[in-house]
Amino acid sequence: MTANPADRRQQAAAAGYSSKGRSARSFVDDTDNSVRATALGALHRLGELTNDDLEKALEDPSPNVRRRALTISTQFQDVAIDQLLDDKDIAIAEVAAWACGERPVEDHIVAALARMAEGHDDPLCREAAVAALGALGDEAGRQAILAGLDDIVAVRRRATLALAPFDGDDITAALQQALDDRDWQVRQAAEDLLPPDSE
Repeated sequence: MTANPADRRQQAAAAGYSSKGRSARSFVDDTDNSVRATALGALHRLGELTNDDLEKALEDPSPNVRRRALTISTQFQDVAIDQLLDDKDIAIAEVAAWACGERPVEDHIVAALARMAEGHDDPLCREAAVAALGALGDEAGRQAILAGLDDIVAVRRRATLALAPFDGDDITAALQQALDDRDWQVRQAAEDLLPPDSE
């Protein structure tokens, strides 16, 4: 095996396009995180990636590998990913929120996203959680999305859009209030979502 990580990464990527699952698998425990992440993608491309492979990658010490595993996880519904909503790396927690929003609704996932949306210290994570709750459209996420309308502007924008799957007097009232938001994108989103006769 070559000592150059760039060469090994290239070999792992190439294996994913040549039906060499065994060759791609030889790189999943590589000492270089970029090689491990590439091997993960190669195995997925070949249809050789297992739940065990993905679960191991989700616990990898490298954020690079965990991020790749999360992006793949949307197609592996039996593999739990909600533990990464609490990842110490903010970027990983943000991607985990997105990935949760791309999977079927599960009560504990919606609850975890709601906690993130309302209580995470990082605004990017709150924004991602609100977006995921909107994508899921589950009633249990309703209040957390509404709470996002009182957050910083990026979260308010996302929360306004996330109200699209919901209806009711509280949603109408929230959108009407958003028409007076100081941010024009929030106002525009609210205007787009409100029925013409309710503005």
